[in-house]
Amino acid sequence: MRRILRRIRSLKGDAAGFRIAMRMAEFKARGMQPSEELFKELCFCLLTANYSAEGGMRMQDAIGDGFLSLPERALASKLKKRGYRFPNARAKYICGARKHKNRLKSVLIAFPPEAAREWLADNITGLGYKESSHFLRNIGIDRVAIIDFHIIDLLARHGLIKKPKSKSLARRQYLEIERTLGEIASRSGITQGELDLYLWYMETGKILK
Repeated sequence: MRRILRRIRSLKGDAAGFRIAMRMAEFKARGMQPSEELFKELCFCLLTANYSAEGGMRMQDAIGDGFLSLPERALASKLKKRGYRFPNARAKYICGARKHKNRLKSVLIAFPPEAAREWLADNITGLGYKESSHFLRNIGIDRVAIIDFHIIDLLARHGLIKKPKSKSLARRQYLEIERTLGEIASRSGITQGELDLYLWYMETGKILK
C-alpha cells in the first residue's frame, strides 16, 4: 500500500491532481442539474458496462436527448449505427429505466450513498454495484467505490487483494475490495470518488469520467 500512497501524494501536487480536482467539481455541478440530465448520465453508465468509458462518452454525445424519448427500436438502431457493442440489450435497459427518471432526485436526497447504490442496483436493470457507484460519483456523490478490472489488477499487483477468478464480483466481494479502497482513500486524504480517478490515471494515464 505504501507505494500506492506515495504515488497518490506525488500526483496530488502536479497537473494530474489539478485535473482530477476540476473533474470532481464538474461532477458536483452535474448533480445539481434537472432529473433529465441525471438520467442521461445514468444512461452513460448503463452503456459503459462491459464497454469502455470513452466509447460510452461517444454514444452519450451522439444520442443526447434521445435517451429520454426515443422508442426502443430506434434507440437500438442509433447505437448499432455508431458501432455500439450491445445495442439491443442496452436500448431495452434504457427504455425500462425511464419509469424511474423522475424518482432519481428524491432517492438521492432520501438515501445515504450506500443505500442509494443498493436502490439503483436493485431497481435499474443493467446496473450492478460498479455501474451504480459510477453513476453516483459522476453526479458528485463520491463515498462509494467504482471497482473494475483496472482497479482489481492494480490492487492485486500490490498484494492488497487476491485477484478474483471472475470479473463479475459478488456483492460480498465488492464490499470487501471497497473496504481496502476506503483505507487507501482515508490514508490519502481523498474520497473514494477521487481515488478512482487517481488509480485510473495510474493505470491508464487518462482522466475520464
